[in-house]
Amino acid sequence: MRLLGGAWRNLRDFFGLAGGATYLWPRWFLLRCIGLVFIIVFAGIIVEGRALIGPAGIAPASEYFHTLRGLFPGAAERLLRAPSLFWLGTGTAAITALEWLGMAAAVALVLNLWPRMALFACWLALLSFVSAWGIFSSTIVDKLMLETALLFIPFAPAGLRPGLGASSPPRPIAVLTVRWLLVRIMFEAGIIKLINGDPRWRDLTAMDVMYETSPLPTFLGYLDHQMPHAYHVFEIALTFTAEIAGPLLAMFCARRWRWFALAAWVAFQSGIQLTTSFGWLNTAALALGAALLDDQMLAAAAQRLRLSRVAGAIAVCTASQTRAACSAWRVYGLRALLGVHFFLGVYFFVAAAMDKTLRSIPSFESRPVDYLFRDFESANAYIPYVSFPRAKLEVEYEGSNDGGRTWRSFEFRYKPQHEDQICRHVAPWFDRFEAGLQLAVNVPQTTVIPRVAALLILRNPDVMALFRGDPFADRPPTLVRMPVYVFSFTDLATYRRTGNYWRKEYVGDYALPIYLNGRGHLVQGPLEGAP
Repeated sequence: MRLLGGAWRNLRDFFGLAGGATYLWPRWFLLRCIGLVFIIVFAGIIVEGRALIGPAGIAPASEYFHTLRGLFPGAAERLLRAPSLFWLGTGTAAITALEWLGMAAAVALVLNLWPRMALFACWLALLSFVSAWGIFSSTIVDKLMLETALLFIPFAPAGLRPGLGASSPPRPIAVLTVRWLLVRIMFEAGIIKLINGDPRWRDLTAMDVMYETSPLPTFLGYLDHQMPHAYHVFEIALTFTAEIAGPLLAMFCARRWRWFALAAWVAFQSGIQLTTSFGWLNTAALALGAALLDDQMLAAAAQRLRLSRVAGAIAVCTASQTRAACSAWRVYGLRALLGVHFFLGVYFFVAAAMDKTLRSIPSFESRPVDYLFRDFESANAYIPYVSFPRAKLEVEYEGSNDGGRTWRSFEFRYKPQHEDQICRHVAPWFDRFEAGLQLAVNVPQTTVIPRVAALLILRNPDVMALFRGDPFADRPPTLVRMPVYVFSFTDLATYRRTGNYWRKEYVGDYALPIYLNGRGHLVQGPLEGAP
């Protein structure tokens, strides 16, 4: 009973319900980090937004919202299916305005200007794009930032220029929500691997294939792939330590174990960041690890490091903390809203653990929770890399301006394309275009891949800017094909002998080529006059 009582007290303390702890400095650090990540997010949107969903882009938002108007006659239903400001307009001006609204909000968050409103604006702007991206937003990277922005609004200090926010400390329910988010990010990713994940997680061979099949493995990822199996078993042990043991120890054991959980989390996320590129996912996860800390932990650590002045400064700032009076209806309203979000987070994880496939357009009668909340992407199950692709497939674009006698490749900026080319270290940058192609190549009959080919023939400047250069500066192509290759790592002996990181094997064409016929029209199919 004493053990259970101690665990219960530690759990209450962890979730900020026991009192005695303050969170001013960890909160200040977290909000600055979130703002920096959002700057990266919206910088990428500014670079790629018009090419992806612009009026002449790969997947025009105007076409998507026009389709939704036909499917859902009611305005409320349309807004549930695509919660976006793009219902007000989908032209280039609307896209540009929303891009820069998000960027301005992210900068304001970094500068600590009206942080609650800045977080809301980041959430609204990103949600508007996510609702329109389609396959260009099919990964967890956007979902993490949407949920983070939404849940940090009540955690952030009130006011236009709040400074450290000593006059607006986070309420216990806000601390609980932020730490629950971190626990879910850590714990769900680990437990789903054991409950319903790829069998390779259970037979300890997952890391033998992880780097080879990841989107953009770096040189360190290539070297890691060459390590013996025993080392990969150690990596799996670190994975489960960070994702399962760490959060359990942080919640149910003494405060010093939170440092252990943080150290394991930092080591784990840093390793992923160095060996492969998942955009800002690992950067954001690293920053959120600071939610394990409180001011008292920081002051105690400063004392142990003989930084007495730092410890004293932390103590002085936290001692000045005061809480302004707040009406009862606001407090209970906040608790109700965050309670609903708590339920949604549990619901979506249970659905994932039970391996339920969400319907593309769920009905209210069959799945009311999905119908009302799913498309807001702001309550999620965090289950990255629960399974592995069977092979690393990559689609390329090859053009010809002489009727198919010679071919030139359009060079990607980041994806592997040549045997002697390893991916550059680009994280926390996230290239939506190339990530979308990596997803689309496994989706039969998607229009995204052929649409890119057509726009390359039409010399669309926004789409051409997504590639490294123009291989047809002399004369435009009239024919573009879309070959698919399977990539697999070479061994170190082959690399030393040839300089090649990859074995590249042609497996077929994704779709029939696209070309300009004699009348100057775009056509997809066999070349006219070909045997």
